[in-house]
Amino acid sequence: MRALIGLLVIIYLVGVGVVLAPTIKANWNTGSASEFVERFVAELPRALAWPATAYRNIAEKAAAPERPNAPAKPSAPE
Repeated sequence: MRALIGLLVIIYLVGVGVVLAPTIKANWNTGSASEFVERFVAELPRALAWPATAYRNIAEKAAAPERPNAPAKPSAPE
């Protein structure tokens, strides 16, 4: 049970890192440290909510309407 909880925590933290990576990469060498922290903190709520975002994306794709079938071709005149 401990191993399962540990694995879930690791997966969660890796997901947070994946969501924050573009922000960190874009702001690492630009501006001051306070600007970096400000942008990092602004992005943190979205990063911490990545499981809900992933679930919504999966649910929306599953609920997407199917493509309509092509209209029936008219039959040949008799």
